[in-house]
Parts: sequence; C-alpha cells; structure tokens
Amino acid sequence: MAGRCIGSLAAPRKKSCARYRCSESARMIDDLIGLLSRMTGLPPSAVRRIILSAPRRYKVYYIDKRSGGKREIAHPARELKLLQRAFLDAVLEDLPVHVSATAYIKGKSLKDNALPHVGAGPILKMDFRDFFPSIRAKDWIAYAREHRVFSNDHDAELSALLLFRRPKGESVLRLSVGAPTSPALSNILMYNFDQAVWASVGERFVTYTRYADDMTFSAARTGFLQGVQTRVSAIIREMSYPKLELNHQKTRFVTEKYHRDVTGLTLSLDNRVTIGQLRKRNIRAGLHQAKLGQLSREELQTLSGHIAFAADIEPEYIGKMKERYGEDLLDWITKGRQSDDR
Repeated sequence: MAGRCIGSLAAPRKKSCARYRCSESARMIDDLIGLLSRMTGLPPSAVRRIILSAPRRYKVYYIDKRSGGKREIAHPARELKLLQRAFLDAVLEDLPVHVSATAYIKGKSLKDNALPHVGAGPILKMDFRDFFPSIRAKDWIAYAREHRVFSNDHDAELSALLLFRRPKGESVLRLSVGAPTSPALSNILMYNFDQAVWASVGERFVTYTRYADDMTFSAARTGFLQGVQTRVSAIIREMSYPKLELNHQKTRFVTEKYHRDVTGLTLSLDNRVTIGQLRKRNIRAGLHQAKLGQLSREELQTLSGHIAFAADIEPEYIGKMKERYGEDLLDWITKGRQSDDR
C-alpha cells in the first residue's frame, strides 16, 4: 500500500484538532480483494464472489418506530458481514470524522451530544428525512476519488458493492440500517456538511452537534438562532454529496422557559444533563417493585437496562437510589443474578 494524504482533512492526532478527528496511518488501498482476503482468511475468489453479489445479501425485517410507522432493518448475510467488518477495521476507521458528530464514536454517548449545549439558552432541533437510505453508493465513490482512498476506480466500485444495498425494485445502491459499516460511513460522508454548518453557525456564536440524523443548535440568545434553518438548507442544496432532505415536521425551537431535551436527555436549569423526571420516576417505581419481588425476569432485565443508562448519564442519581434501596438490590438487578435466591 502506498501512503496517502486525505486532502486538507488529514492532520496528526497528537495536534489539537478542533474541527476533526483524523488518523496518522491512513493508507491508499491498491488491492481491495487481496486486503480482505488476508484479513479474513477467505480465498480471493470467494471474496470477489461475495462482493459481486453483496447488494442482494441482506435479510430485511421491520420494527416499530416510536413516532409511528415502521423502520426497515437490513442485516447482511454472515459472510458479507465478515468482509464489512474487515473493511471497517482496515479502511473506515482511518478516515476523518468531524468533531461535531457524536454518534457511533467509540467512547462517546448521548451525553456527549448534549454536554456542549449545557449552559446555553434556547435550542433549535432539526432532523433529516430517511437519513441512511438517502446516502448512496455514488456518494462513497465520489468521496473515495476525491480523497484517494483507492489507487484505482475498480476497487472504489467494488467497495461500493460491498458497503451498499440494492433495495427490492430499485436500481440505486443505498446505505442500509443494519450493516456494521453504515454508521461509520454516514459520519465520514457527512464530514463536509458538518464542517460547513459548524463554520457557518459558529460565526453567529451558535453551538452545533449532530447525533446521526438529529442536529442540535444552541446559543445564548434567541436572536443568534435566527437564520440557522435558512443556512442549513442552503448548505444542503450546495453539497455535491450526500443529497439529503430535512424533515421539517421534526424542527423544534425551545427556550429555557420550557423543557429542553437533546436526543432524549434533559438540559436542566442548573446546567446539568439529566435523564429527566419521567425516567427517574420509572426507575424508582421499578426498584420499589423489585424490592417487593413483584417483577418478572424480563421486567428485571428491562429495569437493569434503564439503570445502566442512568448510571452513564447521571451517575449521582443512581448513587441516591443505592442509598435509598440498598446497593445489594441494584447489584442483584444489574449483574444478572435474578436466578439466584435473595
């Protein structure tokens, strides 16, 4: 593999990267089939065969959305997933992601998306329509050519077959919800958008973060947020890729006088990120029922997940619950000891 510099996006990790995360070891790929063969142990002929049929190697099912309707999930077949994970490790993890992107980043959580907005006044929330499916194979090919990810177009086109799915009845290859490479790809291909928005709204002292398809903007005063929607819409129109569309029905403007939440977490008036009163009431009620032995094993497992979430976001609250209900009870719930006699 020959060395490559990813245009103006590359910079040493050791330096202060205010606008991006980057890799010191990014390399131009000159033999995709050979690389994946070495990483997986599969013969090159098998790797090529899987890639050529990859856009059809998905199992599709649907789950309910909280907002209503159905969300399509497309899971790649086992052998395809093996190649995708290898590609993720070898290629995608070396490509830059903007610092404003907080989803799908190792070591980061929903809390990291909310923290930059603590202490601000009003917030503006915007959302993309059909985010993953709107990202197409041609977007990745354009990115790969622009930043010299591969030494030849053939490997760029093979990688597009590997990473994107062809939905039934369509000729377009789209990013699937369910492939292990899709989250990283979405962040990588959104770098230019994130940078353009970050720079544009930053001139007006506005803070911007993006968690997957959820964008959040905050500022000290309402006036600073005026015009943000217009600027974002203009940037979307000007981007050569990916071609996205705003879901205007989900656009929300909230002042500090009302309940302000960022990706499901509450910004409190005392400048903290909390899980919100409803989640706290549900956890307290669950702990009370668990103490009385009134919860089934499935309900205990659900409660365990709620406790783990709260411990990550607001550990001091879980500390209070341990004082109130006893550390032994919470340990019994969260460490999977429900089958033991208490």
